[in-house]
Amino acid sequence: MLLEVKNLYFNYQTDKPLFQNLNLNVDEGQIIALVGESGCGKSTLLSLIYGLIDWQGGDILFEGEKLFGPKGNLVPGESQMKFVAQNYDLMPYGTVYDNVGKYISNINLKEKKAKVEELLDVVGLTEFAKVIPKNLSGGQQQRVAIARALAVLPKMLLLDEPFSNLDFSRKFELREKLFNYVKENNLSLIISTHNLEEVLPWADKIVVLQQGRLIQNDSPKETYENPYNDYVARLLGEVNIFTEEEKSQLNLKKTNYFPHQIKIAESGVEATVSDSRFAGSHYRNKLLINDKPIIIYTDEFLEGKVNLKFL
Repeated sequence: MLLEVKNLYFNYQTDKPLFQNLNLNVDEGQIIALVGESGCGKSTLLSLIYGLIDWQGGDILFEGEKLFGPKGNLVPGESQMKFVAQNYDLMPYGTVYDNVGKYISNINLKEKKAKVEELLDVVGLTEFAKVIPKNLSGGQQQRVAIARALAVLPKMLLLDEPFSNLDFSRKFELREKLFNYVKENNLSLIISTHNLEEVLPWADKIVVLQQGRLIQNDSPKETYENPYNDYVARLLGEVNIFTEEEKSQLNLKKTNYFPHQIKIAESGVEATVSDSRFAGSHYRNKLLINDKPIIIYTDEFLEGKVNLKFL
């Protein structure tokens, strides 16, 4: 076990603690997606693990050794970890190349140059090597910080919302290269996000926080097919939520259904189509069951009345 969080207790000196008896394990080479709405504790948990904040109870162990946070370290942070927070702390007058190579030894400059160029390719910034941070966008600065963190091949990498400032097209490119690089080098990664769809194909485990409580810790497939509650389902994308009363009236198996889990059928629950719009790979349809709006995806334009089957 590379990282163990045991019975963690933490509060910001308020009446209500953020974490109580929180437990989390991370194996070597494992990618953990830490997800939840803003304010649920994702960034705080990463800061605690990295050693930027003191906690009041419980233990955090790395490779079997207890960590002690700022109260035990003269310089906050852990040597075998790298943390990319949402403030990137770049050298303002150094180039992108200088920032990425900051922690790489100068003993062999040829090897250093090759390593920096490899990392710039991973984050898609090869053509910006000679640019200084103030001339970069927020998303580009974020990618420089990620490349710098990868430069020393830490045993564990902590990323806080790393795709939040990226354009849609850049996001796909960075995800593919970043996760492949992490897997190829057998790094452990904890990556926080409020959008599970961003990391679902690459994560080994999905850890869901809700108001400081760890409410689900499962594989991506298990999380998607059996979300613990409606809160988890909403994190996975567009979803139709039904009350317990509606579930009973419609004879449904559960209270949450993703649009693709509701199909047009010859018989079933009757619904009226109120809107059908082309959305690229599918049509996004808004239907009414009595007065309740739901969303389903189909291959074809819909109109009029239809029957629905809930999978």
